[in-house]
Amino acid sequence: MSVPVRLAVLASGSGSNAVAILKHFQFSTDVEVAFVGCNHPSDKAAIYERTRPYGLETEFFSTQELNEGQLLNTLRERKIRWVALAGFLVRIPLDFVHAFADRMLNVHPSLLPKFGGKGMFGMNVHKAVIEAGESESGMTVHWVNGQYDEGAIVFQAACAVNAEDSPEALAARVLQLEHTYYPRAIAACIAAVSN
Repeated sequence: MSVPVRLAVLASGSGSNAVAILKHFQFSTDVEVAFVGCNHPSDKAAIYERTRPYGLETEFFSTQELNEGQLLNTLRERKIRWVALAGFLVRIPLDFVHAFADRMLNVHPSLLPKFGGKGMFGMNVHKAVIEAGESESGMTVHWVNGQYDEGAIVFQAACAVNAEDSPEALAARVLQLEHTYYPRAIAACIAAVSN
């Protein structure tokens, strides 16, 4: 019997995508979510409460620990093979990118390459999409490289932008796409490498 691939999920906020990933792999024999980390303390991020029902305590780490290599060392000690960024808003240092080359994915709430890059996160993205008069938006799963939102695209799913949309209404539809497709894309990428 094969040992499941150990996956780490890194998040910065509410953790809704992290929970979608946990749900997806909850009964998997191929992939185990073995670490969930957040760069904000528990009084500033809802993810800590949301992962407990799945038997995982979210672990806090500082941006300094990310940048100075302590987090990377922790993941190596725990035999983490893959990393999924789920609403993680800090740039990943290059040594970390290299350590998980072709094994680290991110989800972005637009159809990249449109509306990506520095400052393009959360509601900023959806406001920009609406202000630009786009007829569609969506989500993108991409490989993580040294630049914000510039890694090769793995998967995209689109939804219409309606004339009456507020940024919040569009955000809710895009988030639903993320919850549906990001865990599947992670699973497909891991399966493609493992087979």
